[in-house]
Amino acid sequence: MTMKRRLFLASGAAIAAVTAHQIWGFNTEQSIAAPRVLNLYSARHYDSDNAVYQGFTQKTGIKVNLVEADADKLIERIKSEGANSPADVLLTVDAGRLWRAQQENLLQPVRSSRLTSAIPKNLREPSGHWFGFTRRARVIVYNKDRVKPSDLSTYEDLANRKWKGRIVVRSSSHVYNQSLTGSMLAKHGPQKTEEWARGLVANFARSPEGNDTAQIKAVAAGQGDLTLVNTYYVVRLAKSNKPEDKEIASKIGVFFPNQKERGTHVNISGGGVVKTAPNREAAVQFLEYLASPEAQAIFAGSNNEYPAVRGSTIDPVLLSYGRNFKEDPLNASVFGKNNAEALKIMDRAGWK
Repeated sequence: MTMKRRLFLASGAAIAAVTAHQIWGFNTEQSIAAPRVLNLYSARHYDSDNAVYQGFTQKTGIKVNLVEADADKLIERIKSEGANSPADVLLTVDAGRLWRAQQENLLQPVRSSRLTSAIPKNLREPSGHWFGFTRRARVIVYNKDRVKPSDLSTYEDLANRKWKGRIVVRSSSHVYNQSLTGSMLAKHGPQKTEEWARGLVANFARSPEGNDTAQIKAVAAGQGDLTLVNTYYVVRLAKSNKPEDKEIASKIGVFFPNQKERGTHVNISGGGVVKTAPNREAAVQFLEYLASPEAQAIFAGSNNEYPAVRGSTIDPVLLSYGRNFKEDPLNASVFGKNNAEALKIMDRAGWK
């Protein structure tokens, strides 16, 4: 992290609320008596999230100390730090990683009526170990010149031989695909899920490579007709200032699978309170703030994601691709738990 960014976050500590009334349930009077801190370990790398941290400081007087890294590295860091870890909150970008942190006994349950009333049941861990604050729909992106929306239906149909040589996708090693396959596992069981994975692999136009953006570009260039991506990758291209990105976005369409059945797979970006958090009260307040209307608009909007809290402001470009789509109601903890078995199935199917 740059020194400039550290100074930006630290400067928020000087902004303390001076009124005694509560704003969204936070007692700002405490911050005058004793300045407090929150040590945030985050795998979200979006500069615009700074506005959320600054807003939290303005509401509470609590300074945010930010540490950024890949989620797996943050999990390992908390483990190595042990009981002396300064981490209060862990933020990650997939339910699978939150599940891993929970299984490593790194998170503690939180009981908060604000969180349970604001965050839908399927987007939070049942015991309160972690909560989702944004929604990430994993959709089918298709080449508009080569595929009609009427040709598309479900994730399951992607194993149909009519798509042979027409699908591009990223590696099975990535947690987004593991979570999708984990949701298939919850629906169909291991045997049918492996049959699906083998059928999907048989339809690959090339070996898996690149990230979600690379898959979209490949579809736009005609290297494949279909792919699976999170919606925000499409919106990034559509909102880009680069003409070449806008051209790519104009060539592809977005389809939400399984609308006549269980609904489209939705993952989360979320967080939980670290088990050894030295500033537990501040940590809970921070999670509650992320569920507030003002934070939801910024936190989700910073990466063109759907907010977790219903009724929150949604980016208009994102809305243009899908507004009232049906979501798979499967609890995020279930496909997070299934990730390890899903990866084994994908490996056996040849999805590398």
